[in-house]
Amino acid sequence: MASSSITTIITFLFLFLLHTTAKKTYIIRVKHSDKPESFLTHHDWYTSQLQSQSSLLYTYTTSFHGFSAYLDSNEADSLLSSNSILDIFEDPLYTLHTTRTPEFLGLNSEFGVYSGQDLASASNGVIIGVLDTGVWPESKSFDDTDMPEIPSKWKGECESGSDFDSKLCNKKLIGARSFSKGFQMASGGGFSSKRESVSPRDVDGHGTHTSTTAAGSAVRNASFLGYAAGTARGMATHARVATYKVCWSSGCFGSDILAAMDRAILDGVDVLSLSLGGGSAPYYRDTIAIGSFSAMERGVFVSCSAGNSGPTRASVANVAPWVMTVGAGTLDRDFPAFASLGNGKRLTGVSLYSGVGMGTKPLELVYNKGNSSSSNLCLPGSLDSGIVRGKIVVCDRGVNARVEKGAVVRDAGGLGMIMANTAASGEELVADSHLLPAIAVGKKTGDLLREYVKSDSNPTAVLVFKGTILDVKPSPVVAAFSSRGPNTVTPEILKPDVIGPGVNILAGWSDAIGPTGLEKDSRRTQFNIMSGTSMSCPHISGLAGLLKAAHPEWSPSAIKSALMTTAYVLDNTNTPLHDAADNSLSNPHAHGSGHVDPQKALSPGLVYDISTEEYIRFLCSLDYTVDHIVAIVKRPSVNCSKKFSDPGQLNYPSFSVLFGGKRVVRYTREVTNVGAASSVYKVTVNGAPSVGISVKPSKLSFESVGEKKRYTVTFVSKKGVSMTNKAEFGSITWSNPQHEVRSPVAFSWNRF
Repeated sequence: MASSSITTIITFLFLFLLHTTAKKTYIIRVKHSDKPESFLTHHDWYTSQLQSQSSLLYTYTTSFHGFSAYLDSNEADSLLSSNSILDIFEDPLYTLHTTRTPEFLGLNSEFGVYSGQDLASASNGVIIGVLDTGVWPESKSFDDTDMPEIPSKWKGECESGSDFDSKLCNKKLIGARSFSKGFQMASGGGFSSKRESVSPRDVDGHGTHTSTTAAGSAVRNASFLGYAAGTARGMATHARVATYKVCWSSGCFGSDILAAMDRAILDGVDVLSLSLGGGSAPYYRDTIAIGSFSAMERGVFVSCSAGNSGPTRASVANVAPWVMTVGAGTLDRDFPAFASLGNGKRLTGVSLYSGVGMGTKPLELVYNKGNSSSSNLCLPGSLDSGIVRGKIVVCDRGVNARVEKGAVVRDAGGLGMIMANTAASGEELVADSHLLPAIAVGKKTGDLLREYVKSDSNPTAVLVFKGTILDVKPSPVVAAFSSRGPNTVTPEILKPDVIGPGVNILAGWSDAIGPTGLEKDSRRTQFNIMSGTSMSCPHISGLAGLLKAAHPEWSPSAIKSALMTTAYVLDNTNTPLHDAADNSLSNPHAHGSGHVDPQKALSPGLVYDISTEEYIRFLCSLDYTVDHIVAIVKRPSVNCSKKFSDPGQLNYPSFSVLFGGKRVVRYTREVTNVGAASSVYKVTVNGAPSVGISVKPSKLSFESVGEKKRYTVTFVSKKGVSMTNKAEFGSITWSNPQHEVRSPVAFSWNRF
């Protein structure tokens, strides 16, 4: 046999063996009731089914029925031969969805009393669990001065680590845990970064930012390097915080997330906040959806970020109906900066640069010069120092991190940068704390700038930084990066649910890393300004904590309903919300029910409540097997005899009507009176051009608090409407002199 043939065979065998023996983390779903009596615990039973005890990573008891293990493909296939093993899938990887906010939301000092009760005192009993990158416990935002003793319901703990003393927790930060087994297995059994260790400590900054946004104590004279100066505080300043570190240098693994949700539910949290997510998947394969169902069933409100993949259509993540899905909008605060060009024009942008200024001498501008095809993007290694040294470099936004572009320019000898948006980011402006003088400008301004640099024989500019301005109009505006509907998993459920503040948010930060997150950034700051649906999510988590304190008897779906039906859709100029992507009018696929209004959410008048049984009827209406549904609801069996004929029949606070091949869709909703007794509500319909809407009855009369009433809505697609991918929108509002209970309606004719 020729030597080349032998080499080919050996290579094939090596690759085959490598494929079959390479180990991965798997999540294994087990028929919980099958545990033999000979085993004392499920953990013992699971261990007995593995070739090595060390392969077992986690045993799940609450959020999921099963375990996770580090196996090769042969071991995984062997497990599937057991009748007790219902499903095995690879560990999914999720990513992070990376002050003035309280005043913008109306949470001023007068917010402290509701219906005769002291909300500050009541929220002392609320515990907000945050799944993220850990916590920097030394932050002033975790000051526990004057806080009462920890609630007796709390069963959690503060874990120690090589860089984390359990004594760092207090009556504010009452719990801190870390979950890294899935991450470590995916990373070859160790940590890729010297800064990381098995500990709750936050060396990334993201977790400290989100947890202090949700429930940080008030810190006076806070700022980020002089920007956004004032008092920094979370949404629920008197609530307790428990952190669960599930995100590491390479992301957040589903096995670790499930373990943390399992533990958080048992620890006794009231709210779970997850500023992370992945792509869309069926609910029975979505670890966040599975874990959050168990949380919801136990009265825990779950808030998740919608994702930062906007303005792409159908990009929204975390779409389970029992989860609050949060998009992002702007504040009425900005950080203006200007570029004065040599032709006399002044371009407006934003920046958080805080170093030494550039002076008044104009510097030459360069754009897309050199031999590299990516010099316009300012990717690492793309700039020729001989061309950019001593000049201001124009960089297109996209591909690499915004702050990295500035570092690339600085390292190549550039003295300044103007980052110009392209069509992908439109007119959205996000301020960054660059390592050199730099500003960001929108697409239209960027196009003018690029044309100036190309056409002028000696293009120059001077960069000027103006600090912080307030009362910006219009605001809020939907962030271009905020992920959009429609919901690809269940088009009959409108997502996102709401938007909240998510652009240029000031909150606590880790002392382990500079504000840009770059290794070469040696600056340290107690607070940082960040943007993303990661930032909007904890706003809603904190607000849910306040509503839980005001209405401890409310279910998670009632709290969710209150936040949705009272959300507003007019900005501070009394104009419909706009979209930063192209400055067009926004719609419910971008902003859901609208921007949250916590003052009104405290007293919504009516709520749309949903029981666990109704969620099961919803799941039964999907094309799922009984085993798939059991995976989500964690029951020995489910009865689908009373399933909904259409997933849109769920008693959801918003409507998403998918006509498909039908012309008529009819839904019945039930509302519960949580306002005054003897209340009467009348309906107002805001229709769409191609759809007729009728509501019966048109008036709802409630004699008592807690009374429930039903109404039926009939949607009729008008004749001659072409069946395209277009969407239309409307709304249904029940109102009286005290309340407006508004539900957005989205219409589509074809499944995405």
